[in-house]
Amino acid sequence: MGASRRRLGTVVCGRRSKWIVVVFWLAVLAAAFPLSAELTGAQENDAASWLPGNAESTQVFEVQQEAFQTGEEVPAIIVYERPGGITPDDQAKAAADAERFGTLDAVTGQVMGPIPSEDGEALQIIAQVDPGDGGWFELGETVDAMGGIVSDGPDGLTAYVAGPAGVAADFAEAFEGIDSTLLYAAMTVVIVILLVSYRSPVLWIIPVFSAFTALTAAQAVVYLLAEYADVTVNGQTAGILLVLVFGASTDYALLLIARYREELRRHEDRHEAMAFALHRAGPAIVASASTVAVGMLCLLAADMNSTRGMGPVLAIGVVIGLAAMLTLLPAVLVVVGRWVFWPARPRFGSPEPTERGFWARVGRRIAGRPRGVWIGTSLALGAMALGLLGLDTGVLPNRDAFVDRPASITGEEALARHFPAGTGSPVVVVSDAGAADDVRAAFAETPGIADVTEPAAVDGVAYLEGTLEAAPDSDEARDTVLRVRDAVQAVPNADALVGGSTAINLDAQDAASRDSAVIMPLVLVAVFVILAALLRALIAPLVLIATVVLSFAAALGLSALIFEHLLGFAGADTAFPLFVFVFLVALGIDYNIFLMTRVHEEAKVHGTRRGALIGLAATGGVITSAGLVLAGTFAVLATLPVVAFAEIGIAVALGVLLDTMIVRSILVTSLNLDIGRWMWWPSALSKTPEPPPAALAEEPVLTTPEH
Repeated sequence: MGASRRRLGTVVCGRRSKWIVVVFWLAVLAAAFPLSAELTGAQENDAASWLPGNAESTQVFEVQQEAFQTGEEVPAIIVYERPGGITPDDQAKAAADAERFGTLDAVTGQVMGPIPSEDGEALQIIAQVDPGDGGWFELGETVDAMGGIVSDGPDGLTAYVAGPAGVAADFAEAFEGIDSTLLYAAMTVVIVILLVSYRSPVLWIIPVFSAFTALTAAQAVVYLLAEYADVTVNGQTAGILLVLVFGASTDYALLLIARYREELRRHEDRHEAMAFALHRAGPAIVASASTVAVGMLCLLAADMNSTRGMGPVLAIGVVIGLAAMLTLLPAVLVVVGRWVFWPARPRFGSPEPTERGFWARVGRRIAGRPRGVWIGTSLALGAMALGLLGLDTGVLPNRDAFVDRPASITGEEALARHFPAGTGSPVVVVSDAGAADDVRAAFAETPGIADVTEPAAVDGVAYLEGTLEAAPDSDEARDTVLRVRDAVQAVPNADALVGGSTAINLDAQDAASRDSAVIMPLVLVAVFVILAALLRALIAPLVLIATVVLSFAAALGLSALIFEHLLGFAGADTAFPLFVFVFLVALGIDYNIFLMTRVHEEAKVHGTRRGALIGLAATGGVITSAGLVLAGTFAVLATLPVVAFAEIGIAVALGVLLDTMIVRSILVTSLNLDIGRWMWWPSALSKTPEPPPAALAEEPVLTTPEH
């Protein structure tokens, strides 16, 4: 064994040092566990944590907070409805409720109403709710209290807590307990897949324990960064952190365990076997984790605060998962010994079962006609990608943002039947106070604006609010905001800016489009550099990236068809393609790295074409298992009643399955066989002659015992 192997074995899985590694991680787990539980409390789910950093609506939000001490308050709109007309008893009930709303701790300012509708069939009350430090979770408590107040009305009167506060409270309920829900679901999926893969009643415990330790440590570190280093963490980031760390860590564990099991058949001493496994699988695992981490860090180039904040958080999680899988996992495996693989313990000197297994047979079939296989596979993936033509992305209206139909959405519809649909979500305009009257006139004359308040001035800044005629999350409302911006910004010397919830959605949509155009190429360049350095070639990285991009397009197209025709979703969030792209390219390249590093290793001895068959046979089973694990963990996002999460989970799960079952096993292998040694151009490996692929179709696939 070389010096580097001996050093690696001594540090991680030496006869004494393995115990130090285990004790160290147990201490980390003990220290991190209470801190990880605080991550939910450190989340920032207020508007500023999601806004585009330099957008016009963000500037308005900052002026609201600094000059007018507003912006954080969220309006709750309580709507009372009786078909046929509101009665005096209904009016008295609403008036009494308004007084009780004013006594709630989180309600600030004067409660407005009850305000009758023009048709006489509804009343509305508007109360401003301060979410405080608790964000939308505290809003949920206040909205629940309001719901309790309105619940005992006269027979025939229906009442709903709607408006931005009601919708935010329903989002908070959807995210409540997200960590435990996702963790238990992910653990269940992983345990089932590991039991099927290993057929061992005990082996699964070690990778699951190691992944849980990595996740707990990652959550603790992220909590400390959120608390003391100004790193922004919101509910979306925390949920994806859990799924990514648990899934990716388990993937790395599967790869290492598979190589360790191979080496146990070649080495009698388990410490030596693990040292060889770390030496041979370690570079692929490190490269894989580096690709994911660098891909996540590319999100720092985003304009959206929520997207930019996600980058370092997810990168930190992946790095900690890598550290645990390369230290804690091997140390524990060496401590427990071979018996943990029972009943299929790998005995020293026993034959390697992958030599004549399923993936070896698949490789020989592909070797017969590799060019036809990769062309046919590419056309099939391209056909799936045609579903992209029907993918409708944009800011999802509130009514389409939930998988189910919460009470706030029913209330929003009742509100729109009787009042201007934009009530409670005004368009906000700030301008120079000296031009306030002209700005108000231009604002009020804009088509789509129902009415405008008188300007309020503080420190030379004027503040106005306008009510939209259309629902604030509709395309019509966004068009109105664009008209308002044109109108008020044409007023001389006004320096007018337009904000409010509709303007925020509009700016978020623009920022998400810009982020996709910038970050997608950046991720591809970063991945290419890592692959070129790992494989010491230029052709192979280009081919691998092309296959993953094709897989991404196919997954997105297939997902679009499922969303529209099976699940009935109205569309996808603007940021959906970017998130799916980053996850699928970074994670999809993982499986190509696992395969191609093994092919590169075998090509040095057997040539590229035979090395491709050996690599597929040796890694096929473990990569398939790893893909099922990662797809399963991302699929648990679909258990949340929020459309954006469900769509990300489904699309990433589909993409991972395509990568493992089709792209890596069939497409990449057939390309390896067809291109042959030129895959490694311009390295010396590209100059080694080798037999044509058809000559390998009937020969057995034999892995190399020692090299």
